[in-house]
Amino acid sequence: MSYQHIIVDDPRPRVRRITLNRPEKRNALNNRLRGEIFEVLEQADRDPGISISILRGAGPCFSAGYDLSADNRVDQPYHSASGPGQWSRHVVEGWFSIWDLAKPVIAQVHGYCLAGGTELATACDVVYVADDAQIGYPPVRLMSPPDMQYHPWLVGMRRAMELMLTGDAMSGREAADWGYATRSFPLAELEAKTLDFAERAAKVPIELQQLNKRSVHRAMEIMGARAAIRAGTEIQALAFTTEASKAYMAGFRRDGGSVKAQLDQRDTTFGDYRTKKE
Repeated sequence: MSYQHIIVDDPRPRVRRITLNRPEKRNALNNRLRGEIFEVLEQADRDPGISISILRGAGPCFSAGYDLSADNRVDQPYHSASGPGQWSRHVVEGWFSIWDLAKPVIAQVHGYCLAGGTELATACDVVYVADDAQIGYPPVRLMSPPDMQYHPWLVGMRRAMELMLTGDAMSGREAADWGYATRSFPLAELEAKTLDFAERAAKVPIELQQLNKRSVHRAMEIMGARAAIRAGTEIQALAFTTEASKAYMAGFRRDGGSVKAQLDQRDTTFGDYRTKKE
């Protein structure tokens, strides 16, 4: 089957791999790309010949986040209840659809993994990252908290507070040390290590593996992870009513130049991401 924004292959026995293929946009997540990801993951979940899936990005990074040059209000890949906060509820429902798949999903992260890209990786069951990956949520600086507020669940309260108050990035090594990622590797080893783990995990019978996955998720849900993350969508929606966020968002036009200028405005004071001086 042909897709517009992804490449699909089976690189090892019983392993399905999805490559986000918008390298010219740093794999920014528009509705078409998200829809294709969900479609292929659901197909893999139904396919008795597939045991595990991998998500990775083509080009220089995993994903720089949601595509702010697109009108993401139209052609959403599934229905979500309307009203204030619709977008944040919508994307969180999508990420939890990955969480709820029977079969495990691995995120293979290199380069930038920012904003919505971190939410996509968070939804996966195993996250292997390059040592020098840059993983962060810079929209907290001038826009809003995350749609999917995963920080305290994965890195703990103190690290979460530090990251949420600055929008700074974790390196891949830090992400693994702090609990966001499963393991980190030198970039040259990342693909092989990811494939080796996927092939090893695929040896477990599917009907048992889905229970192994679900047991971990049920424990997180009993501690309140799903309820807290869903409740966070209302906080994210509230942020857009603040004067600072409204002023920042008013500057966006759906063209590349405007988006770049707005992102530069956000990050120049901090001297990182695209504004970092080498």
